[in-house]
Amino acid sequence: MKSDNCLIQLSTLLCTSSTCWYPLRFSSPPSGICVESRPSVPALTTSYAHGTSSRSLRHSTIGEALLQSVERCPDREALVFLEEGIRKTFAEFLHDVDQTAAGLLALGLQRGDRLGMWGPNIYEWLLYQFATAKAGIILVSVNPAYQVSEVEYALRKVECNAVVCPTAFKTQQYVEMLRKICPEIDSCTPGDLKSAKLPHLRSVIVTDSRHPGMFHVDDVRQAAGSEHTRLLQDLQRKLCVDDPINIQFTSGTTGMPKGATLSHHNIINNVCIFGVRMGYTWKVRICLPVPMYHCFGSVGGGMSMAVHGTSLVFPTAGYDGRANLAASESEKCTFIYGTPTMYVDMLSHYTPTKYDLSSVEGGIMAGAPCPPEVVREVISKMGIKQITLGYGTTENSPVTFCGDPLDNEERKVETVGYIMDHVEAKVVNPSTGVIVPLGKTGELMIRGHCVMLGYWNDEDKTRECISPDGWYKTGDIASLDGYSYCRIEGRIKDMIIRGGENIYPAEIEQFLHTHPKVMDAQVVGIKDQRMGEEVCACIMLNEGQECTAEEITAFCKGQIAHFKIPRYVIFVDRYPLTVSGKVQKYKLSEQAEKLLGL
Repeated sequence: MKSDNCLIQLSTLLCTSSTCWYPLRFSSPPSGICVESRPSVPALTTSYAHGTSSRSLRHSTIGEALLQSVERCPDREALVFLEEGIRKTFAEFLHDVDQTAAGLLALGLQRGDRLGMWGPNIYEWLLYQFATAKAGIILVSVNPAYQVSEVEYALRKVECNAVVCPTAFKTQQYVEMLRKICPEIDSCTPGDLKSAKLPHLRSVIVTDSRHPGMFHVDDVRQAAGSEHTRLLQDLQRKLCVDDPINIQFTSGTTGMPKGATLSHHNIINNVCIFGVRMGYTWKVRICLPVPMYHCFGSVGGGMSMAVHGTSLVFPTAGYDGRANLAASESEKCTFIYGTPTMYVDMLSHYTPTKYDLSSVEGGIMAGAPCPPEVVREVISKMGIKQITLGYGTTENSPVTFCGDPLDNEERKVETVGYIMDHVEAKVVNPSTGVIVPLGKTGELMIRGHCVMLGYWNDEDKTRECISPDGWYKTGDIASLDGYSYCRIEGRIKDMIIRGGENIYPAEIEQFLHTHPKVMDAQVVGIKDQRMGEEVCACIMLNEGQECTAEEITAFCKGQIAHFKIPRYVIFVDRYPLTVSGKVQKYKLSEQAEKLLGL
């Protein structure tokens, strides 16, 4: 099947308005809950939520959104890359974007072509994110940790026509890996690569040095003539908000990564609604250590700059907890982004006498389950009172639930916030698809402007996760309260069934995090002839600590239900991870069974 026609078209199934998306079978929109401000009345009566709002969805492309921010505050600082010594105002950044976008057209790339961005958080990542969007080229976010076979798979899957990367970063030898895949590159003219393994790849663009058969980023900026500038200007009138503009690969915890394909409409509206909820204005300065290849960084970060006029501060190209704290102090950042692991790391380095975080008003913690104890410590020790949790998936652009910065501590630590504007959510029985009573657990499903166009070139996988009437199946076990606040209990595939009892590992993991000796805990199911499965806790201890399995089980007794207490406890130094840093629980379960001799 041709990749240009590979996306499941859902537009014929959905009716859209400024306030809702709903299937054509409804004679009128279903009732919802107003989310223009934090819900104060428990309006839900069942586990279905529709976030209503008088704020309309935006109908603009990424290029138009950036231009509007440039016109509002041209001389305001847009981007700071401390390690590279780069500072750009909005006007300067737009100038670079237009030059690069026209240069890509001069290289022969066309609207709908795919360009892979493969590297850490460097200036060129943001530059090409917006240059490709302005040229109608689909940016493919390639994980910077990918090795040869992984990057070959990704580039071939989406039929990339160009790839941008640095020569190397730390142990990652990007150019050398591309040479292994495409040995023809050393003898070709730049822009005329003919690779046996990657037949669609024509151009490799290197950000920091020159190599045979490859362009340098300066070549791209200098390639455009007046005709290409006019072509770029004419193209702006032809771009459609529903065009695919970004392919983000899922982490592949249970199989090969899939290319979630997002449109201008997906991305712009997600970050617009998210920023309004967070209270973003042009005065906000965000410390952004999360990776740009992930939705958290590229949409929650990069697009917040374009849509809300925020300033982004990148401490380092790769993650460094101390550098995040130092940058937040020196650049007077008002928000910090991070995954739970990043916040744990920052907490370990932070003391009030070493770092002044008085400018920091709030932060976002997302990207993985957030242990309540970590949230409490960020509030009490780092003083970030307005820390806010968010929930979403790459396939949902990504945010579908987000708290209010002024939520009380209970809601901050126990939920992932309330439904986003113009989004529908329901919690259903995974077996029957029937909506469960309010407060009961089931599979969380999402519908609305945020749902991806589909998995690139993979109709079967798209049909598996998006129903004919437009509902995206998250695979997460969740519950809703009357205000639409959502609790995530875990993944369906991770659920342990012990003697007929459904056990959600995340609940046990969060409890184990409260043990003073425990740094991290992952809970998996172990096969058992009598019970079907037994609970196994795989624990990483804090540095210098010693602990026994008996100590852990004694800690659990009387605190959690007896059937949730781990039958097995093992201590580990590390967990099997995907290249995105997510724990591969099926591998962890296999390792635990071998270690226990089962």
